[in-house]
Amino acid sequence: MPTKTPNLARLLDIMARLRDPDDGCPWDREQNFATIAPYTIEEAYEVADAIERGDMDGLKDELGDLLLQVVFHSRMAEEDRLFAFDDVARAIGDKMTRRHPHVFGDADMANAAEQTVAWEEHKAAERQAKAEAAGNAAPPSALDGVGPAFPALVRAQKIQKRAARVGFDWAAAVPILAKIEEEIGELRHELTTGGDVTRREDELGDLLFAVVNLARHVDVDAETALRRATAKFERRFHRVEALLAEQGRMPEQASLDEMEECWQQAKTEERG
Repeated sequence: MPTKTPNLARLLDIMARLRDPDDGCPWDREQNFATIAPYTIEEAYEVADAIERGDMDGLKDELGDLLLQVVFHSRMAEEDRLFAFDDVARAIGDKMTRRHPHVFGDADMANAAEQTVAWEEHKAAERQAKAEAAGNAAPPSALDGVGPAFPALVRAQKIQKRAARVGFDWAAAVPILAKIEEEIGELRHELTTGGDVTRREDELGDLLFAVVNLARHVDVDAETALRRATAKFERRFHRVEALLAEQGRMPEQASLDEMEECWQQAKTEERG
């Protein structure tokens, strides 16, 4: 068994104590993989938020919270005699060694782009081996492994990347703009002709998917871009509220034109 650092050993012992059926924490004892999963996702987003804000002290704390999620899942699996934390660490260590033959083996990689291609080839080979081990006669799909639990923008981008690797992709970014305009036209048609909500949802979904495609082609992460745009809106709206408060009013007491004037002032201040 690999040697654990004192702090990691302590954390594993703490989780074992929390899950103790006799003397543990009632809340921790009641949890299972499904109930903990939302917290795992939440903690990953908290890590991303700390990085976005440049808060390194916060990042240390959030990484600890995320590590706790790994320890929690591993402890529950160990109780069910499925696997333990050491198995998780060993598996990812083996995977990283296997996928970096240019570091741990004799392969040569000229640059990061070449490594990315090799990484995806290794992943594809692993999916093929997994399918064969499971007795699946059909070859694995290029889209296999992109789980439905990803946020919609992230999953769309991953699906598009997978399709692109087998040649199903736009040749350049500019034609995607025409596709976006086409999708806007189709959505406008549904809105102006009284199409039902399902049709509007379909057309809006197509528009969003096309925008994600554009983001991918211009090397922008769609999820990050939307998160930043939302944060920008939030900052500016808070300023709108503050400007109205200086007049002794709240947003619901102002007209749309008045709020727009405050909005433009907030934009000017931010840019200045």
